[in-house]
Parts: sequence; C-alpha cells; structure tokens
Amino acid sequence: MNIEIPKKFKPLINNAYQVAQSTLRPLSRKYDRGEHEYPKELDMLAAVLDGFNEGDPANSAGAATTGKGTREDEGGVKNGSNMGVCLGAMEMCYGDTGFLLAMPRQGLGNAAIAAVANEEQLERFKGKWAAMAITEPGCGSDSAAIRTTAKQDGDHYVLNGEKIFVTSGERADCVVVWATLDPKLGRAAIKSFVVDWGTPGMELARLEKKLGIRASDTAAINFVDCRVPAENLLGSPEIDTKKGFAGVMETFDNTRPLVAAMAIGCAKASLERIKELLKDSMTYNYDKPVDNCSAVEAEIYKMEADWEAAYWLAVKAAWMADNKKANTLEASISKAKAGRVGNYITLRCVELAGTLGYTEDELLEKWARDSKILDIFEGTQQIQQLVIARRVLGLSSKELK
Repeated sequence: MNIEIPKKFKPLINNAYQVAQSTLRPLSRKYDRGEHEYPKELDMLAAVLDGFNEGDPANSAGAATTGKGTREDEGGVKNGSNMGVCLGAMEMCYGDTGFLLAMPRQGLGNAAIAAVANEEQLERFKGKWAAMAITEPGCGSDSAAIRTTAKQDGDHYVLNGEKIFVTSGERADCVVVWATLDPKLGRAAIKSFVVDWGTPGMELARLEKKLGIRASDTAAINFVDCRVPAENLLGSPEIDTKKGFAGVMETFDNTRPLVAAMAIGCAKASLERIKELLKDSMTYNYDKPVDNCSAVEAEIYKMEADWEAAYWLAVKAAWMADNKKANTLEASISKAKAGRVGNYITLRCVELAGTLGYTEDELLEKWARDSKILDIFEGTQQIQQLVIARRVLGLSSKELK
C-alpha cells in the first residue's frame, strides 16, 4: 500500500480545510444551540459543491459522488470519487460534523442513489437532496428485520410503515426508503425506493432532540398507503433469494468508509486543540521513547497512533471501492476502528483539558457529543465486529449471529 495521498487530491483537501476553518467552525456553537434551525449559510457552499460534482467527481467533498466513476472498467489503478469524498469529509468534519450532514444534496441517500441506481435514475434524480431511511422502532442494527412493506399495485408500489432517525429527513427533497416486498422471504425481498416529499401518505411524525450533530435535523416519518412509482425502485425489482439483499447492502460499502472519515475529521479537531491547550506545559518529542514521557504526553502519542491507523484504513477501503474491489470487510474494519477511536479521542481530550473541557468556552465537549453518533449510524460498533467476524471466518449470517 502506497501511504501517500495522490497529488490531485491536495487542492480538494486544502479547499475543504479552508471552508472548515473559515465557515463551519465559527458557526458551530450557534447551530448547536439552535437545534432545528436551518443553517442558511450552507446554501452557497452546497452550490459550490454541486459545481465540483459536475466536473471531476474525484474533486468533490460531497457524498453524492460516492460510487461514481466505477461503473465501467477503464483499466489501471484509479484514485477516484470515493477516496476524494472521504478526504473532503475528513476536513469538513474537522470544522463541524453536523454541517456536513446538513449539506444540501450531499446526504447518505445521495450516496445510495449513486451506488445502485441505473443510468436513467441517476439522470432523473440528479440535483435532488436525498435522505436515507432504514431504521425502524423495532429494527435498528438488524437491517434484515425491516417491517415497512412495499406492495406492488399496477405501476406503483404502496408503502406502509414507520422510519425513525432519518438524517436530514425533513429538509431533503426525497427519502430513500428501505422496505420489504414480502416479509416472509426475509433479506432477499428488501429493496430501496426513492420517495419524494409531498407524496400522499408520507408524513413527518416529529424531529428528534439529540445529543450531538444538532445542525442536522433527524426525523421520524410515517408511510400510510403511500403510492410510489415503480420506476423509483433502485436496482432490480426481482427477488433473488441466492443474492439476498446484497444489492441494497452495497450502499454500506461506500458509506461506511465515509462515516469513518467523518469520525477521523472530528477526532483530528480534538487532538489538535488539546495539543494547543497544553503547548505551554508540554514539549512534544517524537524521538523520545514513550516510556520516558509524561503520562499525558504518552497518552497523546497513543491517540495519534490510533488516529493514523484509522485514517489509512478508511483511505484503503475507499480506494478499494474506486477500483471495484470487494471491500465489505475493509469498509467494516475502517468504520469499527474510526468509530471507536473517534469516541475515545474526543472524550479523552475533554478530560485532559480539565474544567475547560467541560465548558462551552471550548468546542471540545461539542466534538465529543458529535462523535458519538459516528460509532452508531451506518452500523454500530457491535455490528461491524459481527460483519468482520463473518468475513474472516467465512461464515454466513445464519451460522454466526
């Protein structure tokens, strides 16, 4: 593995860093306190990202381009959209994680569309802001336990069910909804549908009040006899019992490295800040054996090592996606490592800052709150470890639960 970021990504990383420092970071506390207030400042930034997406997708920091550029094999090694999006997301979350999740037209639903939609759907949904609805009151980590149903009725599907914890659920133009065509057939019958807001039978139940990422709205949505055009079903409408629901699960192979990148960016902010706060009382010497360092200095070195390991695992998983390599194992490894490390680093930095870390005078406590969700959504720590164990041991979901 070549542990060097390709030169073509350097302008993207620099631009995202400048946005994080000059635009996102100064607004963090305002929208943390004003939950459910829409950050109007993001509209102009989203328009800039749209411009990048129209050009080379590898130069975009938005989730809408994950999966692009991988449909045709052009030969050779590619460093494309997935790696570019992850590197951009790291820098944006260095500014504020909630703002990245609240960015118009850059939602996880857009990543799902980019990953599995056909060419006609890609063109039809182009420019739309898509949220993603998977979780239900009785279905969290086990995506195969989805009970929202989609019954075919002519050239429409009729959706019935409830979805919760839908990121950008109210603000998005449409929602990618996971539903089952036949609950008796289990995983194989689960498909994803693009449902536009305003469709009769789709209603907002409530907005959640959250621990972190408060700049982003999180919604509960009810579907009651909601009629969705058949052409809004992403991927094949056929139920393939041999393939299971691998088609819809392909979305996670793209989005899990992205969420890992978010955790890495948030942790980077905490690490840099705690080093700044302690610089007058501590000298950092990386040539000195860790056993000869102070306890706090050794702790920071350990966190930096864990952070760098998480960083390269995420980059590798994204690179594999760009090069059409099966990356389910690597995507889960990167998400598990980054989620756990991100939680540890952000909370430990609060503790190392003492009383200052617990006050709103610093953003350290906010980053610790924001980081928690990054170890939960797109598959919890425990689910990632289960996926990893199945892949390493060569066992199916029936054989290892």
